[in-house]
Parts: sequence; C-alpha cells; structure tokens
Amino acid sequence: MPEKTGSDYATLTYEVTDRIARITFDRPERGNAITADTPIDLAAAVERADLDPGVHVILVSGRGKGFCGGYDLSIFAEGIGAGDAGDSADGNSPSVLDPMVQARNHDPSSTWDPMIDYAMMSRFNRGFSSLLHANKPTVVKIQGFAVAGGTDIALYADQIICADDARIGYPPMRVWGVPAAGMWAHRLGDQRAKRLLFTGDLISGRQALEWGLAIEAPPADELDSRTEELVGRIAQMPVNQLIMAKLALNSSLLAQGVSTSGMISTVFDGIARHTPEGYGFQMRAATEGFREAVRQRDEPFGDAKPR
Repeated sequence: MPEKTGSDYATLTYEVTDRIARITFDRPERGNAITADTPIDLAAAVERADLDPGVHVILVSGRGKGFCGGYDLSIFAEGIGAGDAGDSADGNSPSVLDPMVQARNHDPSSTWDPMIDYAMMSRFNRGFSSLLHANKPTVVKIQGFAVAGGTDIALYADQIICADDARIGYPPMRVWGVPAAGMWAHRLGDQRAKRLLFTGDLISGRQALEWGLAIEAPPADELDSRTEELVGRIAQMPVNQLIMAKLALNSSLLAQGVSTSGMISTVFDGIARHTPEGYGFQMRAATEGFREAVRQRDEPFGDAKPR
C-alpha cells in the first residue's frame, strides 16, 4: 500500500511505496506533453522525495502510451489550442503561457531579443535537471516514446530503462529546435550524439541499449516488472551510500561541462526558431496546421523505422 500520495500537481502524480518515490506524468491524452507547469511540478516532486528520509530512489514515468512527446508545440507554432500528443493545447491560462508564446511566436519584422528565449528555456532546464542534481538516484522508465523535449527530461536521469520498441530522439533538429538540455554528447559520446542530431533520426529502445543510453531494454510486456526489479534493488541500499555514490560519480559528469553545454544549447535553441527555415516552419504551421508542417519537415527523410 502507498505510504504517501500526492495529486496536487498540474502535470503529474506523486506517491511513495517501498522506499520508491513514484513521479508519473499524468497527461496521457496529450502524450504527457510539456507545459509551463511541468518543470515546476517535477522539481517540486523531486525535492519532496529528496527531503523524505523514507525514500531511497526516485522513479519517473509517464501514464499512457508514452513517456513524453515533447512540448505542446501547436500553441506556439499555430497560435491555437488544438492537437494531440506532443503538439497539443496545454490547457493553461493565457497569462501562464504568455512568455512561452512570446518567445516562440516572434514577429520576424520586429527586433528579436534572444534573452526572452533564453530566460524561458533555461527555466525548463532548471526544472528538468533536478533529476541530475537530486541527492538520490533517479530512474526514468520509457514506454512508447520519449521524443523532442521529452528527451531533455529523460537524459538528466541517472538511469534510463526503456522498452525495446520505444522511440527516442530529437526530430525538431530538422528545423525549429535544438535540444536545450545539451545532454546528448554527455550520454552518448561525440560521434553517436552527432549521428542523431545531424539527422533528427529516432533510435529504438534496443539501439539505445546498444549505444549505452539505456541500462536495460526489455520487451514492452516486461518493462514494468524489470523496472520494479531495478528500483527495488536500488531501494535496498542504505540511502547514505546511494547519496555518496551519486555525488562521487556526478563529480566526473559535471566536470565534463554539463552546465556549459546546457547554456550554449539553450541559446541555439532560441536561434533555431529565428532562422529563415524556422520562420518558414512557423508560417506553415499557422496556415496549414502543425501536423502538416511536421509532415513536410520529415518528408525528405522518408519513413524509415528506428533500428
């Protein structure tokens, strides 16, 4: 039985069972797409778990068919509130969304302030990076998909476990985006990160395991049981040992320049929305719909399935 429950978040639920804090994105009808509330909710839930002496490990997952389909882009690209997973209306009031809409829907005939984009996206990074900076181990479980901004969240975790048929990648690299978290090279190494970001291609969970991005990639019907086995074993460790191990290992990762990578990538993410191609994509989305703009973006790359 749960020791604690928490549903007082706009985008996720929180509960603790058997020393495991379970943070679950809870917008399945929108593919758990990211809203203005997501980084705030995630950081608060992670802090709650960190401060709970009964929690030894933090598990982050998504309810429904996938982990996270990225940002709710139609509200920026189309300027309207309609769509589905990863390109849907986010349900927030206009006052909450104004800075995000302003950053992504800049009029190319007026002066662009790049720090508007940076302030908005760096705020998301701070929330998502709570998975890396938490004292306790963080594990992300991916079923279905973790794409675009969803990977900004997942790659901050200490461990990724995914279904072998999951789809993982950053298609917005093809136009109108750069992964603001800047974690790909740190997780995959230089050549493999470039292989994905030079094409915007997706990889399967199986290939994520081969490339070292995931720690396990069981068949989809075994993902839940294998995840429970993994976090259950971590939860058996003394919490002080877990914290010491994470601090020691993170010292090496942070020395690679994670903060600098995130800063540079966030700046370029803003620039990507203000290139001729970026403005063209936004115009197509506004006039023809976001799905059609994405279809045209991806058409030259064919429909090859992830390996």
